Order: sequence, then structure tokens, then C-alpha cells
Amino acid sequence: MFKKIRRILVGKPLKNEALQDQKMGVLWGLPILSSDAISSVAYAGQEVLMVLIPAVGILAFRQLSYISIAIICLLMILMLSYRQVIDSYPNGGGAYVVAKENLGVLAGVTAGAALSVDYVMTVAVSISSGVEQFTTAFKVFKPYSVVIAVTMVILLMIGNLRGIRESSRMFGIPAYAFIIGMVVMIVAGFAKVSGGYVPPPAQNMPDVVKPLTLMLVLTAFSNGCAALTGVEAVSNAVPNFKSPSTKYAKRVLFLLSMVILVLFGGSSIIANIYHVNPSNGNAMLIMIAGEIFHNTKFDFMFYYITATTFIILVFAANTAYSGFPMLISIMAKEGYAPKQLSMRGDRLSYDNGIILLSVLASILMIVFKADVSKLIGLYAIGVFISFTLSQTGMFIKWRNNKGKGWMHRAIINGTGAVVSGIVVVIIAITKFKEGAWLVVILIPILILLIFKVKKHYEAVMRQLRLKPEEIANFDINKAVYRNRVIVPIESVNRSSLRALRYAKTISDNITAFSVVIDEADAKKIKEKYNSLNMDDIPLVVKYSPFRKVVEPMLKFIESAEYDYQNGDMITVILPQFAVKKWWHKFLHNNTRYSVEKELLKHKHIVVSVMPLQLRDDDFVLNNHKYD
Repeated sequence: MFKKIRRILVGKPLKNEALQDQKMGVLWGLPILSSDAISSVAYAGQEVLMVLIPAVGILAFRQLSYISIAIICLLMILMLSYRQVIDSYPNGGGAYVVAKENLGVLAGVTAGAALSVDYVMTVAVSISSGVEQFTTAFKVFKPYSVVIAVTMVILLMIGNLRGIRESSRMFGIPAYAFIIGMVVMIVAGFAKVSGGYVPPPAQNMPDVVKPLTLMLVLTAFSNGCAALTGVEAVSNAVPNFKSPSTKYAKRVLFLLSMVILVLFGGSSIIANIYHVNPSNGNAMLIMIAGEIFHNTKFDFMFYYITATTFIILVFAANTAYSGFPMLISIMAKEGYAPKQLSMRGDRLSYDNGIILLSVLASILMIVFKADVSKLIGLYAIGVFISFTLSQTGMFIKWRNNKGKGWMHRAIINGTGAVVSGIVVVIIAITKFKEGAWLVVILIPILILLIFKVKKHYEAVMRQLRLKPEEIANFDINKAVYRNRVIVPIESVNRSSLRALRYAKTISDNITAFSVVIDEADAKKIKEKYNSLNMDDIPLVVKYSPFRKVVEPMLKFIESAEYDYQNGDMITVILPQFAVKKWWHKFLHNNTRYSVEKELLKHKHIVVSVMPLQLRDDDFVLNNHKYD
């Protein structure tokens, strides 16, 4: 049943050869990898105003313009810097690979950890913000914000599990729809004011205006820097582009920068004209759209803006679904993350990375109740740490290699490193109490866990690796194991007899073993077993007053005469019937799993499972041969 549902939702498996067909060009690469940065327009300016308005009132809108100019300048620096990352590291990995190669393993792992945290935050913040935009227009849904947010994550997960090609078309169209809607709103906003419309005065402004301090401006700036998250996603996912991948990736990065310049800059100017106050959970863009389009013949555009903003903010999380699985797969291949995260699924996407991202983001939204203002304090610091390490790594690369044109490249990356490093400090200071402290603590813990994983894989590899002399002198007939077989049986039935027959094919030294919890059970199983006339396979029955199964078996094994230090082995064959339907599993005790888990802790014990596939209930009950 689960497989059928999976096929319907995800689709049929694809062959490895179909991977090239799954890659993106500029048309679909732009919305997929840029949706996070593009969608940030919907809440970055709003978060700036929410810091400034309570302190300086109407003056906040002028400061928004200045802060927007600073953020756009920072965007241009990052765009030029990441073009060089794409050229130098076309195999993806972005900041992780750059920092690891040029600054060392610790720097690389730090960049990978910081970027992983940011990707999780991208999903949580984008979807929470999208839900906020939606509930601003339709307030009846406000109490269900968390449920709607988690549902959106599940839908995104399913869409991405269908593969790169299908997800790009599924999530790409809304991004273009949002861009068109924003351009129309900005143009219409200017046109309406040029035609003589006078926007109403801003509502709910504070009566007492506080001094505009540097700390206040820096706090607002750090909130606005959320508009720059997602810029690094293009460099992380270069292998997802068609050939020539670097050419397409750089083109997408340039177009992304231009789109943000127009949308973020234009929306900041419009906000300065219409003076809406995004307080009490109201979304700035939706309020501006209401001012521009309500009571006009273009009233439908208000609902268009609401719908496309909601969808793009939800789908903006798809940038993380493109970047996180790719990043974590590269780290996993090098042993810095669980190996399962490096494997592609049925549709050639990194399924485990997609599922992990979905689970972590859902937990965050549930804990913080899908509140953007609470989540925004955790946001951006991770990505700017990766920006800083990436650009520092590129600066070191140019300084060490000193090829043609290295000087101007080093200046670009050096500037990017200094500026993004300053932003990291600003965000850490201004948002520390708002939640940045959690990320500051979380990243070192994550780094420690990553090194623990690497240490484990290195230890496993060292223990499994064969030395050249071991390969040269290997003789399959030398030191053959002497095998004794134990077959645990709960009762005498078809499943246990099948296991006993199999045991005869691998050894002549076999013991049937049973654990009972009362004398009546012991008598019953002995009588039934003796009726089988298997004198060559003795039955050992042990009474367990505390209802334990594994401990009596281990005591029996240890008391038997065998020398495991010189090659004697014990094979335990566990009879197991396989039920037809998934829910049938919950109707049986399934002790095999706990028995197998304990036995596998002993290197001289081999555990084998002998399955017996049961038929469907209706078939058996209607067929007399099973009576």
C-alpha cells in the first residue's frame, strides 16, 4: 500500500542515464534557485520597518530607503564574488568546498554547518512569511497558521521528491507570476500617485519619537539582510545545470541580482510613498497592494498579489530544497555526514536530504508557531558566516596562485569577505537576544557532531581495510570456521520447521532452543516436538521467570562447548513469518528485532532470518487445504 501511494505521489523510478535530462537551463534555473532571494522582497523591507517605526515613527520610511541602498550594494558585491566561485568550483558545494580547500577542514565544516542551518531557516521563514501574507488577507485562517505551514512543507517535500525537472516546472511558474505582479504593482503605484492620488497618513504611529541611534539602524539593517539569503544557492548547485553549467549558473546569478535590484528597490520606494504600518501581524506588501488596487477597476490585482506572494514565499523554500540536499550529499561523500544523505532516490533527487530538511523545518515552525518575527532572529547569520568563509577562501586562493588577473579578483573577493564579515558581527550583536544566540551555540555543536561522524567513518574504514600482504596471502581454505547452529522456536509450526530444515543444510551440529514463561508451555512444546521424531536435533527448553528471551539464549551459548577464539562460530537462525498487509505487523510481538539486535553485538554469533511468506487472510479462510 505504501509503495502504491509513493508511486502516485512521487512517480516511477528513473534510470541513472536519465540524470542529464533532469538538469536545468536558465529559464527554469532562475526561479528554482532564486525564489528564496526573490521572495525575500516580501518581508525584508517589512522587517526593517518593524524595527524602526516603534522608535522613530514616520522617519522610518526615509531610513528604509537608505538601508535598501546599502543592501543592494552588498548584493552587487556578493554577485561579483560568487561569479568567481562558480568559475573556480563548477562541481558545486559552494562555501563548504571553497573554505575547506583554501582555509582548512575546520573552516569548510564551519561553512557547511552554517549553511545547513541557514537552509533549514530558509524553509521555516519563507513558509511562515507566506502564511502570514495569506492570513493578512484572509484573517479567518489566522488560528490555523502552523497547520497550513506544515502542510506546505509536506507538499514541497513531495514535489521535490518527484525530481529536479518536474519540481522546476511546478515551482518555477509562480516565481515568474510573482515577479510580474510586483512589477505591475510598483508601476501602478507610481502611476496612481502621479495621477494626483494622495495616500492617507500612516496609522498607529508612536506619539513619542526616540533618537535615531546607530544600534537601531544596524538592527534594522540586519533584518533587511534577509533579502540576500539564497544568493549562494546558485554556486552550490552548479552541477544541476545543463552543460556548459558554469555559463548557465553565472547567467542565472546575474539575472537574480537584477530582479532583486528592481523588486527590492522598487518596493522600498513604494513603501516610502504609501507609508503603511506593518504591525499586528499585517504584511507590508499586501497593505500596499490594497492601497493601490482597492476601489479601482484593477481590484483583482490585490488578490493576484496576495496569491502570488503567498505562493512564492512558500515555494521560496524550494531554493533550500535545491541547495541543502546537494551540499549535504557532498559532505556525506567525504564522510562528514551520514552516507545515506549522499544517495539519490528513485527520481534521481537526494531523497534523504529532502526529507531531513522537511522534518527540521517543520519542527522549527511548530516550536515558534510559524511566527516570522520570532524566526527572523535566527535567520541570516548562518548564510553570512558562509559568505565570509567563502570569500576569504577565494581571496587566499588568488593570493596563493597569482594567475592572470589575480589582483582584481582578489580585491573583489577580499571586499566581499570584509563586508560580509562586518555583517556577521552586526547580526550577531543586534539579534543576539532575539534568537541569534541559539544559532551561535547550535553551529559549534553541529561542527562537533560532524567531526564525530567523520571520526566514526575513519575508524570503520581502518578496521575494514585490507593490507597488501593480507590480499597477497589470502587463502579461502585456511582457518575454516566450525559452525554450530541454534534455532530459537516459540512453538512448533511451519515457520520453525522450515528453519530447522534449512539448518540441516549448513551444519550437523544443530540445537532447537525455546524460552518459556510457565511449565504448561514447556510441557506443550516438548510433547509436540517429540512427536516429530527428530532425535538428531535436540530441543533445549529454558524457563525464564522474568520473561526475558535473549539472556537465557546467551547463557546457553556461553555454556556450550565451543572455542570461538580459534574459529568456532554460532549461527542463530530466526524463524520469521512475513505478513501480507502492513498493519498486520502491529498485531504480532515482533521479538525478532530485539533478539537480532542483542545477538549482533557478539562477533562470534551469526544471525540469519528464515522467512515464511503468509498468504492473504481471505484466501486462507476460504481455502480448505489450510484447515
